[in-house]
Amino acid sequence: MDQIKLRISENSNTAKNVYKMVLEGDIEDHLPGQFVNIKVPGMYLRRPISVCDHEPGKLTVCYKVIGEGTAILSTLKAGEGLDVLTGLGSGYDLASPGDAPLLIGGGMGTAPLFYLAKTLKEVCTSLEVVIGFNSQDEIFCKEEFEALGCRLAISTVDGSAGTKGFVTDILPQKYSSFFACGPMPMMKAVNKAVNTSGQFSFEERMGCGFGACMGCSLKVRDLSDPDGAVIYKRICKDGPVFKREEIIWED
Repeated sequence: MDQIKLRISENSNTAKNVYKMVLEGDIEDHLPGQFVNIKVPGMYLRRPISVCDHEPGKLTVCYKVIGEGTAILSTLKAGEGLDVLTGLGSGYDLASPGDAPLLIGGGMGTAPLFYLAKTLKEVCTSLEVVIGFNSQDEIFCKEEFEALGCRLAISTVDGSAGTKGFVTDILPQKYSSFFACGPMPMMKAVNKAVNTSGQFSFEERMGCGFGACMGCSLKVRDLSDPDGAVIYKRICKDGPVFKREEIIWED
């Protein structure tokens, strides 16, 4: 974790209530699935936001305006500075994705999948991306995924773009593994629909963002224990990415 001052070079509206912010500065390497924690001017708690893209000296995040903090972020201009904690979370495990991984995103859970797709394209022969939104005006990152050469499928709840329905309605039959991120109802539905091992990245409100407050605990199975003992892990520190086999889904 690094606390650094970054300069905004872009903060633009890309979809309904969705903004793309590009931050520049002395940024260490980030893993796909990691996040940053941004100090919002005038607010006490930082805002955790997943990393959508990364290259040397530059981070891109996408966020949705849903409260006072993100509303303030949306008013900031290019050239302004932000205090940012970077390199947070565990990120996706990319040790064995197989030749044809599947990326599944719902709403703002689409954002961290772009940097993941960029990374996987370097080692995988095939890459399919399935993303879902409520309506056409909420879709973002579509052109970016297409520019990567990913096979892309989109669902919308109201049928205004792509296939009418949910991401689980357009999942392919064959894939080597999966990586998913989105709201809890979507994640539970995906868990029931997929047929391989994979990883889920959880969206969660956080107090500190680096494991001190224990406010974002998740009940999981201890995969190192032969009996699969139940333990608690911190989404911000031990996650936000967890393996399918360790997650205990609760109603």
